[in-house]
Amino acid sequence: MNGPEIHVEFAPELHLFVPRARRDGTVRAATDGVSSLGHVIESLGVPLTEVGALLVDGREVPVSHVPAAGESVTVRTVARPQRVPGAPLRFLLDVHLGTLARRLRLLGVDTAYESIDIGDPALAARSAAERRVMLSRDRGLLRRRELWAGAFVYSTRPEEQLREVLERFRPGLLPWTRCTACNGLLREATKDEVADQLKHGTHATYDVFAQCGACGRAYWRGAHHEQLEAIVREAVALCSEGR
Repeated sequence: MNGPEIHVEFAPELHLFVPRARRDGTVRAATDGVSSLGHVIESLGVPLTEVGALLVDGREVPVSHVPAAGESVTVRTVARPQRVPGAPLRFLLDVHLGTLARRLRLLGVDTAYESIDIGDPALAARSAAERRVMLSRDRGLLRRRELWAGAFVYSTRPEEQLREVLERFRPGLLPWTRCTACNGLLREATKDEVADQLKHGTHATYDVFAQCGACGRAYWRGAHHEQLEAIVREAVALCSEGR
């Protein structure tokens, strides 16, 4: 430990980012009289996307605050539901979150997804260009300055990941309006319009169809519809809580 120190106490939700934290989430960090508090927090492993209010000796300060020796810092997690000002709420997911992307699209949430690894710089640039919230489990990606906004996805289980995102952001839901393959908007379609995508059994059994206006993919209430209905019902109920 070089230089004067400050004491930093992290909210319990942030302990996983700080391997040196004691059980109470408190660590000591060196100060140089120049680096901002935001820089210090990131150097301890916590992406600023996960940081809410910062308190220094009990008073709230911005991330640009330059800490002085002996200060006690409390780092809270982001408030929920989190508001992202300046653009419609929409998301960008990296290559590891494909199932989450499909479930968000099922709920009608504008969700871009990269099915191949295009690299952190390109993802951050797309987040900024399209003003999308970057969802990822990559801490390095979430520390990139180019990001419009971002959020760490804590769970590795798709059902828990979806609940995380819905509880954190409470997006408006419009189920069954987006293509789960490409994020395009769906429209009603006749059987004749999608006939080339239907097997004989499907053609004979179903009469109600939708089609993506972007990629042309056809949709109908097939064998997995009950499972999808359950996902939608749970999500709608969750996002309705407290409204």
